[in-house]
Amino acid sequence: MPPKPVAGPFERFTKEFPKAHAAYERLGEACHTSGPLDAKTRELIKLGMSIAARSEGAVHSHVRKALHAGASQKEIKHAVCLAIPTLGLPITVAAFTWVSDILNRKGRSATRKG
Repeated sequence: MPPKPVAGPFERFTKEFPKAHAAYERLGEACHTSGPLDAKTRELIKLGMSIAARSEGAVHSHVRKALHAGASQKEIKHAVCLAIPTLGLPITVAAFTWVSDILNRKGRSATRKG
């Protein structure tokens, strides 16, 4: 399995505060293993929460993690679309651009490899 994706600012934080990072990782693992949801479903839910929080960095992170967990680009885009009735069109469109940042980057790297 490929290594877990880590964003630059988060990686710098983990180096600066290793004890806080270790505690955060333990909490995350406890939450992830406390129920029946699979990794892909968890990441799509966390993507939705990141959109609702209007956190561009978290959206980027959870798109990468959702892809890593096996979510398709269509599933990720559908998760974004689900934000419209609850959060409104402007927030959803902003989130779509954040998601596209990662999906377009993935597409460009796949094109370069192939």
